[in-house]
This record gives sequence, structure tokens and C-alpha cells, in this order.
Amino acid sequence: MSESFDREKIVECMFDPVTSAIIAQLEDGEKECSILADAANIPKDEVRQRLDYLIEAGFIAERTDDTGTFFSADAEKLSSIVEQNDNFDSAIDGLEKMDSYLN
Repeated sequence: MSESFDREKIVECMFDPVTSAIIAQLEDGEKECSILADAANIPKDEVRQRLDYLIEAGFIAERTDDTGTFFSADAEKLSSIVEQNDNFDSAIDGLEKMDSYLN
């Protein structure tokens, strides 16, 4: 996979609560923008704004025709970011430590 994108920015986008809800809607295939907006309880133009960098980096595809604007996710590419990110291991370790202190 080409590294022509900011990995941290991709991860930040993916794990934003609203954006991750939009991405989750795309797991089972392409969706029309208004469906994504309704599911995330945001305006249609905000859907595009939230997905902008993911589209630019090729993680999300956008297609427009006379019936509307549609988005689809490259699930393989999205999951590879998570699998290749060493920061998740340290974040999980930190959360486990914090949990043990709280209990």
C-alpha cells in the first residue's frame, strides 16, 4: 500500500465517533448520502466533509449520478490501517493499566 497519506489523520478520522458511525454504515456496501446523514443524525453536506480526507486518500469512494451521491468503503484498506498501527497496542496497554487502577 502506498504511503501517500497521513496515517495519523486517517486513524483520527476513522475513530471520530460520528465518522466511525458513517463508516460502519458502509460495511455492507455502498450507501446514498442521505441514508448516511440520517443514520449519523447530521446534514448531508457534513457527511462529505467528514469523509473528505478518507476520500482523498482512497479509503472511501464517492460516486455521483442523477439519483444522488453514493459512498463506499475500501474495507481491506481501512482494516490494514488498524492492523499496521503500532499505536493501538500501546493504547490498549494504557487502557488496561488505567482500568486496573480504577478497579
